[in-house]
Amino acid sequence: MTVADLRSAKKPDRVYYIDWLRILAVLLLIPFHTARIFDIWEPFYAKNAETSAALSYGIIGFMNSWHMPLLFLLAGSSTWFALGFRNGGQYVGERFKRLVIPLVFGVLVIVPPQAYLARMQNQNYADSYWQFLPDYFQVRGDLSGYTGLFTLGHLWFVLLLFFFALIALPLFLYLKGDSGRQFISRLASFCDRPGMILLLFFPILISLALPDLGGKIPFYYITFFIYGFILMADARFRDILERNRRPALVLAIATSIGALLLSVTGYNPPRFSIGDIAFATLRTFCTWSWLLALVGLGQRYLNVNHRWLPYASQAAYPFYILHQTVIVIIGYYVVQWNIPLLPKFLIIASGALVATLLVYDLLVQRTNVTRFLFGMKPRTSAPRLAKPSAADYAA
Repeated sequence: MTVADLRSAKKPDRVYYIDWLRILAVLLLIPFHTARIFDIWEPFYAKNAETSAALSYGIIGFMNSWHMPLLFLLAGSSTWFALGFRNGGQYVGERFKRLVIPLVFGVLVIVPPQAYLARMQNQNYADSYWQFLPDYFQVRGDLSGYTGLFTLGHLWFVLLLFFFALIALPLFLYLKGDSGRQFISRLASFCDRPGMILLLFFPILISLALPDLGGKIPFYYITFFIYGFILMADARFRDILERNRRPALVLAIATSIGALLLSVTGYNPPRFSIGDIAFATLRTFCTWSWLLALVGLGQRYLNVNHRWLPYASQAAYPFYILHQTVIVIIGYYVVQWNIPLLPKFLIIASGALVATLLVYDLLVQRTNVTRFLFGMKPRTSAPRLAKPSAADYAA
């Protein structure tokens, strides 16, 4: 596509269900990361003395299989539309402003309070926050931050997303060309047969055997990113998702129950044993089934406009950047209260939801400086609740 073509290209009509699914996925981070405070498996920045198997399996165990894959899939889907009216250079520049600047700001300002409170809770630490920072920025440890050392925190997602955008860009540009469109057409024809789209879980399964980076498997997540792009590239995929939404949902629920039951029994076979491969196959098939079901259901029921959609869609990314720090700050104090576990969970979750929205609305979205730091576009004079048009897609 030439520069002239890009200038004359009409931005595509907005696919509202992508926005709604992203908004819902980000909102679900509130119960998910609140449950981490009561997690029976792993440490966290703030931790309740009493933990909960019900919250661990019912929220963390259930959502772990599909939640972050869904966010990467939606980011890939958005990239298809973004490259419809940007060339490669414009896309990289937009990704830098959207991802790298908030990442740097977040690592320097938003994330450190989580590690400080972790050190306060775990080590009876008495230094002030400003005394803590010089030691904190001496990068060492496992990067989890759970003991008060340097961490990317929840912004690992932003870092991976930027690298995925760079790595996958040549592939995406190829897929936008004639040869790439022929490949996608053949893939769509294959997936158009009954049940064949389910077989796309095999590359996801294979990626699990590849090396991890800081506990995350980049090859695993980039597969969803690429799949998201491909699913938007041919209208037949949308028909396929529409037809398969109910069968996929049944399979997702059934495999979730099976995987959770095995987890509850403590099933943990040796790595790369037959049992381990079978368990990984079950969980991967569960993940892919959930993504097919959620996107298919989103297409069917969420592809609608609403006066609040522009506000909520713009808020989703800053909300993601802010939410975990707000949860940890509130959780650090609430876990010290002498009240039952469930009220603590509800107070932290509801308080974090309200506080994060208030911080966004009162501090982030009102000035162009803060909007820039959180990866948002400059504020315009358009009404906040105006109906969205063919606005730019953003992951």
